[in-house]
Amino acid sequence: MDLVINKIGLNGVIDIPSDKSISHRSIMFGAIAEGKTTIRNFLRGDDCLSTLKAFQDLGVKIEDDGEVITVHGNGFSGLKPAKQAIYVGNSGTTIRLIMGILAGTSFTTELFGDHSIAKRPMNRVMLPINQMGAVCTGHDGTEFPPLTVKGTEKLSPIHYQMPVASAQVKSAILFAALQAHGESVIVEKEKTRDHTEDMIRQFGGDISVSGKEIRISGPQKLVGQEVVVPGDISSAAFFLTAGLIIPDSKIILKNVGLNPTRTGIIDVIQQMGGKLLVQESGSEANKAGTLTVETSDLKGIEISGEIIPRLIDELPIIALLATQAEGTTIIRDAEELKVKETNRIDAVATELNKMGAKIEPTDDGLIIHGKTPLNGANVTSYGDHRIGMMLQIAALLVESGKVELDKAEAISVSYPRFFDDLTKLY
Repeated sequence: MDLVINKIGLNGVIDIPSDKSISHRSIMFGAIAEGKTTIRNFLRGDDCLSTLKAFQDLGVKIEDDGEVITVHGNGFSGLKPAKQAIYVGNSGTTIRLIMGILAGTSFTTELFGDHSIAKRPMNRVMLPINQMGAVCTGHDGTEFPPLTVKGTEKLSPIHYQMPVASAQVKSAILFAALQAHGESVIVEKEKTRDHTEDMIRQFGGDISVSGKEIRISGPQKLVGQEVVVPGDISSAAFFLTAGLIIPDSKIILKNVGLNPTRTGIIDVIQQMGGKLLVQESGSEANKAGTLTVETSDLKGIEISGEIIPRLIDELPIIALLATQAEGTTIIRDAEELKVKETNRIDAVATELNKMGAKIEPTDDGLIIHGKTPLNGANVTSYGDHRIGMMLQIAALLVESGKVELDKAEAISVSYPRFFDDLTKLY
C-alpha cells in the first residue's frame, strides 16, 4: 500500500490501544485460575485473539460481548486436550508462554504458527521446561515449530540461571513453576518486564522477587479477578517518535501503561533531549499516565546494557528517531532483535537505508548516523507489525517520491486502528 508522506504538523489526542503483553496474560491467568475473570480494555489484535482461541481450544469457556471478556476458569486441572493442533498465528508470546502452562497437564498438545513462527527458536523455553519433567520437541528434532508438548502432573522445581534476557522465557518457566512440587528459583540475566510476576500476585499467588532472583513455590491455586488493561507503551512509541521528529507537532497520548520495566523509551527520549511531559495516574500495581511530546532538537546517544530489555520492542522506532538526531547513536546488547517476528536488526537497517538513512547493522545492534533526510522507496514490513508502523512514521518525513509498503497488513497484529489514529492527527 502507498503510505502517507510529508505531513507537517501532527496535532491531537490519541487513546493508545491496550497493552499487548497484559492482554495475552489476562486470558492465560483467567484460564488457569478458579472462578470468573473479567477483562476490560482487551486488545483485539490478531496476536491476542490467537491466545484467546488457543484456550478455547483447551476447553476454557471464554465469552466476549465486544466490551468485556469473561473467562470461566477451572484451574490448571480444568484444561482439556485440544481436538486438533493449536494454531498460534504470528504470536511468539502465545506459543512460548503456553508451553509453560501445558507442561503440567496430563496430555499432549501440538502447537504451530505461520511462516514467521516456524523460524523462531524455541530451545530457550524447551530446555528448562524439559528439565522440569515435561517433554517438548520441535519439528524433525529441531528447536523450531511445529512443537509437541507432552505434559506431566509431576513437574519438578528448577533452579535456572537464564542465559538470555527474555520476559517470554521467564514467564513460561513461572507458569510451569506454579504447577511444580517445590520451590523454583529463576535468576534473570537482566531484569525484564514483570507483568507475569505482578499478575501472579493479583490472582492470589505467592512469589518473591529480590533483584534479579525470583523464588516461587508450587503447586499453587489462583483465583479469578477483574483485569483492566492499560494502554501499550510499545504502541505509543510510534506516535511519541512522530511528535518528536515531525515539524510543528504536539501529540498527547492518553492511558499509556507506565510499568517501570517497560519505560526505557521514556529514558531514551529524555537523554536525547526530547520534549516529553509525563503525567502519572493509576494504582501502584497498574501505573498509567498521559504523555505529551513536541517537536524537538535531538542528539545521538549510546543505548546499551540493562536498559535494553526495558525497550526491546521499541528499538526499531528508536532507530528511526536516531536518524533525526544530531550525531551518532549506537545500540548495543540487542542481539534479541534477531529472533523477533523477523531479524529486526537487518530489517531496520535495510529498509531505512533504502530511504536514505545511514545505518550500519552489527552483531548486537545498530550504528545510526544522523541527521539524515529521507526519500521515497519501496519497502517491506517482512510481515513484522513493528517494522511496518516504523516505516509509516518514516514516510511522514519524505518530501519527494512515494513510499510503498509491502505486507502492510501485518500492522493489525498489535494495532488494528493504527492508520485511523494517524489520520486523526493531520
